[in-house]
Amino acid sequence: MSASVTPPLLLRLVQVRREEIAAMLWSFSYFFWLLCSYYVLRPIRDEMGIQGGVGNLPWLFTGTFLTMVAAVPLFGWVSSRFPRRKLLPMVYLFFAANVLLFYALLESGIAPARTAQAFFIWVSVFNLFVVSVFWSFMADLFRNEQARRLFGFISAGGSTGALAGPIVTATLAPAIGPANLLPLSAVMLLAAVLCIYRLAAWADRNPANPLLGKSADAIGGGIFGGVTLALKSPYLLGICVYVLLGTLLGTFLYFHQANIIAVDVPSSGERTALFAKIDFAVNALTFICQVFVVGRLVGRFGVGFALTLLPMVAVAGFFAIGLMPTLTVLVVFQVIRRAGEYAIARPAREILFTVLNREEKYKSKNFIDTVVFRGGDAVSGWLFEGLRMVGVGFAGIAFAAVPIALLWAGTGWWLGRNQDELHIKSQRRRRTDDPSAQPTAAPVYAGNRRVGDVGDDGAPVVR
Repeated sequence: MSASVTPPLLLRLVQVRREEIAAMLWSFSYFFWLLCSYYVLRPIRDEMGIQGGVGNLPWLFTGTFLTMVAAVPLFGWVSSRFPRRKLLPMVYLFFAANVLLFYALLESGIAPARTAQAFFIWVSVFNLFVVSVFWSFMADLFRNEQARRLFGFISAGGSTGALAGPIVTATLAPAIGPANLLPLSAVMLLAAVLCIYRLAAWADRNPANPLLGKSADAIGGGIFGGVTLALKSPYLLGICVYVLLGTLLGTFLYFHQANIIAVDVPSSGERTALFAKIDFAVNALTFICQVFVVGRLVGRFGVGFALTLLPMVAVAGFFAIGLMPTLTVLVVFQVIRRAGEYAIARPAREILFTVLNREEKYKSKNFIDTVVFRGGDAVSGWLFEGLRMVGVGFAGIAFAAVPIALLWAGTGWWLGRNQDELHIKSQRRRRTDDPSAQPTAAPVYAGNRRVGDVGDDGAPVVR
């Protein structure tokens, strides 16, 4: 992790300052282990969802939402009382213990149907919570201009893990059985905890904002602080709307996928293999975009453009499904949509939180990423089934999604403009409250070029 041994290729790929290299690489590693752990479990979850009956999926999504509603106040209470250095490891150690508990249940054969349903819900909760906490930590570690330069590469760490996870599952599951992969997933979470400790030490030496305090400080606030802050702030409400609209369209596509694959691919083994292939294609495309596209895209066109790109892809995709609701069209659109979400829309959405205070970064963000997201899942799942019950076919539902995607695009553009305004205000406030926090001309390295002054918007000036 030393900057002195960093290969020149890394400096060519990322506009990174030498003092940021260690934190960037530990963040990359942290996200790698986190998503590798999840993607070992994801194909098992998707197959359990279909085995439980496609008709039961709305109930499973509703169960996930209710679990989120119960978990968020608990997270608010814990985060109010424990400092970041203790809070993050506690979250991951808790989930690692859960993985081992499910391993014991699956091995014992106790109530296999109920265990499968509980596992589906738990993995859905696990995924959102651990990723939300990761991005809260990233928004806390790095300033806005750093996030614009580094978040694309850090996201690629997750994509690398997401590529490795399905390979591990596809390789080992036939030989040792899916249940025996759960302890391996728990070990990967422990590796993520090690990265957290290294990043916390770096953050104490290099705080993104001295006014936020160090990792030994508790976040503070009440257990419902994240909810009240999100409902009072037009900016956070805008993020809620953006997440809800994206979730609604993503769930529509997921239900399209489940129904079409259940008919066209009758074999359980073939379905699991198809899910793994989709995951691999998504993560390969995501990795390429994160390393070579997203940092330059956000730097040149801004956060608002990045937030509107995926919704416009959704407009074209749902229109195509409306014309040709086939498995091939659905899989192609699903791969492009998920890759666009992970590679471009998600990093851009995380940049929105860099201009907020620590309670908003952890509590409000966690509320949005969990309750709002899974609430959108539950509502859209029942809406999809309701439309099907009144006779609306796959094509009709796809065409109905097109205007929703246009509204999603407009919300993303509005958020991008507001993020720029809040960033300018926070920079002015920081300079007023902390006179030592003046713009510097520290060199940024990109290949063998020396990049000079870095403006408040993070755009490097090449001399």
